[in-house]
Amino acid sequence: MATTYEVSANVRSVFEKLQATPAVQKGMAFLAADHSNAIAEQIAINEVPAPPFQEQERGQFYKAKLAALGLSAVTEDAEGNVFGVFKGTGNGPRIFVSAHLDTVFAAGTDVKVREKDGKLYAPGIADNARGLAAILSVIRALREAGIQTVGDIVFGADVGEEGLGDLRGVKAFFRDRDDIDGYIAIDGVKEQIITYLATGSRRYEITYRGPGGHSWNAFGLPSAIHALGRAIAKIGDVETPTQPKTTFTVGTITGGTSVNSIAAEATMLLDMRSADEGELKKLETKVLGLLEEAAAEENARWKSDVIKVEIKLVGDRPAGQQEPTAPIVQAAWAATEAAGMTPEFGPASSTDANLPMSLGIPAIRLCGGGAEGNNHSLDEWYDPATGYRGPQKIFMTLLGLVGVAGLSEPLLPKRK
Repeated sequence: MATTYEVSANVRSVFEKLQATPAVQKGMAFLAADHSNAIAEQIAINEVPAPPFQEQERGQFYKAKLAALGLSAVTEDAEGNVFGVFKGTGNGPRIFVSAHLDTVFAAGTDVKVREKDGKLYAPGIADNARGLAAILSVIRALREAGIQTVGDIVFGADVGEEGLGDLRGVKAFFRDRDDIDGYIAIDGVKEQIITYLATGSRRYEITYRGPGGHSWNAFGLPSAIHALGRAIAKIGDVETPTQPKTTFTVGTITGGTSVNSIAAEATMLLDMRSADEGELKKLETKVLGLLEEAAAEENARWKSDVIKVEIKLVGDRPAGQQEPTAPIVQAAWAATEAAGMTPEFGPASSTDANLPMSLGIPAIRLCGGGAEGNNHSLDEWYDPATGYRGPQKIFMTLLGLVGVAGLSEPLLPKRK
């Protein structure tokens, strides 16, 4: 698609105007010059811990940054999201741009950043300290260039994107307001990537329980672990489509107390994903039935009824689809080219953009720039060499979508 994709004549015209405008050129030059400052800020953000469900300290740090940059109505909502508004003329759409505050690392993890051979090493330094720093650099560029947008831009940072956070930040944000016309998640670093499809997921905690007993004296009682094993075997035999890609995995299992005990309890965490909400639902329905079958079969094997299964939904990320010709996608493509890069469409992924996309709100994922490796590990690294290109692309995309007063009309339609 990267070789055949074309934006409309109107979109092309808007970005030609933007590229030729001195204020926009000034903003782009500023972003390149601001690179070292943005990297220093990225390091400072990373060294404020943000374990799962404990993002408050980093949220307060970031809220102060937003306020210092002169945004209006800087706020922390009840869920812990922080955001402020870059005001337009009042006649255009309103777009929300955010990066997630949380990391996957437990409290007490050393998040001090180390530099070696031009790379930065620390848990979370790429995912997502980079995204948070990129947003601040874009705000500075808008101020430095003296650009007046037509539409409003809500800049912020959200909680609960990773793991069992289950997108709780963006779920709360969009539940509480209906004045947002578009959304951009800043996540990842590869600056030429545009993601406009969202992989949905359902995550379950499944626990089998029975009375348990001694492996010799109580032999003949059903085992919770054996029931769990039956369930895993059944799940492993499920056929799923390759298009739309639909997947499953049992990520963790726990259970039992000793080698000579019939297990009274066994638990697994199950992850199911698809780029299509309908296929995800079909897989979910199939698997939930198999879980009950496994309990029934373990009971039948021992002519008993003591094994029970508890099925708990612990993660629900909706899938989302939109046309590649959507204005928000076209704008991001043209902005990437305007920033001197060759755009690429990334595969469907699971980010904060899932939620608004599932609600029919135009949404994409863009990246913060640079290179990364070993994400979600203690050896995570970030290479800042091309980092400034991420903010440049975000800057151009936003100007195209919300419009520049006296120069261009917004490409992002108002929903109301």
